[in-house]
Amino acid sequence: MTMAVDTLTATPPGPAPSPGAAPRPRPVRRSSWSSRAVVNTVLAIVAVYTLMPLGWLLVNATKDNGDLFGNPGFRLGDFNLFANIADLFAYHDGVFGRWLANSLLYSVIGALASTLISLLAGFAFAAYSFPGREKVYGLVLLGILVPPTVISLPMYLLASEAGLVNTYWAVLIPSLVNPFGVYLARVFTEAYVPHETLEAARMDGAGEFRALRSVALPMLSPAFVTIFLFTFTASWNSFFLPLVMLNDSSLYPVGLGLFTWNAVLPQEPQLYALVVTGSLLSVVPLAVAFLTLQRHWRSGLTAGAVK
Repeated sequence: MTMAVDTLTATPPGPAPSPGAAPRPRPVRRSSWSSRAVVNTVLAIVAVYTLMPLGWLLVNATKDNGDLFGNPGFRLGDFNLFANIADLFAYHDGVFGRWLANSLLYSVIGALASTLISLLAGFAFAAYSFPGREKVYGLVLLGILVPPTVISLPMYLLASEAGLVNTYWAVLIPSLVNPFGVYLARVFTEAYVPHETLEAARMDGAGEFRALRSVALPMLSPAFVTIFLFTFTASWNSFFLPLVMLNDSSLYPVGLGLFTWNAVLPQEPQLYALVVTGSLLSVVPLAVAFLTLQRHWRSGLTAGAVK
């Protein structure tokens, strides 16, 4: 009786499609195409707006002073890029090359030291539990909210008391403190270094320094590259701190040096081509750093995105 009821109440199956019948085409959603077109248009506009200054530098760095004023904007003139580069490095006893070397010193050495300090601090906040840990970490995060220009004058007074004004140390030492790098290092440590791995290393007899050097740091290589890129970019583009700390032009970074040239352009108009060419060359190290390290940088940005 139960089987009969089940047979009567069962829904009859629909007709099976014939083997030669073509599958029904799915309806095309025109709204998705229109939204995709709008998004691509907006992205194209943003890309053009972002790359336009770099394109202007590429075009105008190939001009001499006559073409800069005779063919303004994106109009090409005679190709004088290599002549401009030669004049740039020969002007004023090659001071531009000294500025580039100073920027590399401030950025590479400062970024490496700052990144290492940030990783050690972030690892300590993530891997160890100690009294007042979250309160100290909160104080570190407060440092992110303080603009660097606000503390430039107090740092100048401290450097003056220590006798470090107008030296390389006046720019290098402040760059070692990076609250945002400590924050990133803690996030990366929690995402990349499991506590079980550290406990296994300790059970195998590894000390804390050995566990950090042999276990944690290799896992944090994407974090190291990401923090290094952020710190390197910030140090390379630093302007106000060197302006306050340095008086000797031979110690200037490239950004501050080009600013001093740009300030005297009304009195020395022959520097127009040199300033434009120098601005283009000052972008090259940043582009090289991002292009060579972008694979690690992309993987580092996704840390903690998926648990």
